[in-house]
Amino acid sequence: MNTTQKGKEAESFACEYLKNQSFEILKRNFFTPFGEIDIIAKKEGVLHFIEVKSGVGFEPAFNITPTKLKRLTKSIEVYLKTQKSKDFYCLSAIILFKKSLSDSTFKVQWIENLTLFV
Repeated sequence: MNTTQKGKEAESFACEYLKNQSFEILKRNFFTPFGEIDIIAKKEGVLHFIEVKSGVGFEPAFNITPTKLKRLTKSIEVYLKTQKSKDFYCLSAIILFKKSLSDSTFKVQWIENLTLFV
């Protein structure tokens, strides 16, 4: 399985997780000149722009760098302008982690409002 396939698998898993948490999935893989937003979802009137990171044997959250956060913020601005949205929103992440390849499922960490950590 290549990196793209692993990413799509992780995003699909994340979408199922979000649906089980009462999120409505609005869009997947929203591309802009600044980068891609993995998942755009809504819950209780708030838009959630969600970055999905996954890994086996390492902590994938460390791949969310200040540069990545800046690109995501610019991509969010593009989405809000093109959709003419005035909804409240936040940038969040789902971290999917397996200790080894033999693990059958991901451990899930939900980090809401990443901008608090910048």
